[in-house]
Amino acid sequence: GYLPDAIPRETIEVMLGLAQKSPSWCNTQPWTVIVTEKQATESIRRKLYEYAAQYSSNGKRIAAQPDISFPTSYSGIYRERRRELGVQMYKSASIPKNDRIASEQQALENFRFFGAPHILLITSPKELGVYGAVDCGIYLGNLLLAAQSLKINMTPQAALAAHSPVMRDHFEIPDDQIIVVGASFGYADTTNSINKTKSSRAPHNEAVTFLSE
Repeated sequence: GYLPDAIPRETIEVMLGLAQKSPSWCNTQPWTVIVTEKQATESIRRKLYEYAAQYSSNGKRIAAQPDISFPTSYSGIYRERRRELGVQMYKSASIPKNDRIASEQQALENFRFFGAPHILLITSPKELGVYGAVDCGIYLGNLLLAAQSLKINMTPQAALAAHSPVMRDHFEIPDDQIIVVGASFGYADTTNSINKTKSSRAPHNEAVTFLSE
């Protein structure tokens, strides 16, 4: 949950300037970033939420149409980690287990940007393929650190790339660019209980193998 207070343009510029120092393959720096403020945020908030909230005749939400395919499944430890975070978040939001209506409403908050006054959308040249997207991931990681250093709160969201045709049309994104990811950002609403959720991390030795021979 975010406060409605906008972040000064100068502060956003500092954040983006820090993230721009990110390394990339052959120094291509493939990321292109769209940042919204004021009415621009409200315009896409309204359009995207209305689109995502529509239901087809069989009662299912409109299928996602991302430029980069979402995971086909989550199995094993990946499923366990995903479920653990989901349980924590819904508990923080006071949503009872199996309350599908409440959980759907909470999921739709992605498309209201959780009340944030700004969003950003990161795109990459289609010709650079997966490695352009990897470089954008490096950029996003550094952007999150830059935001934190400036006391800006940011939520990376695959959801903002989920309905590519809507975003592409609204922001007039050319066909030679792919939408990689988006993020909402602003100042956190400290009274919102869901902001107290802290995701866990596995110890590094579960991910790392040392070889000496």
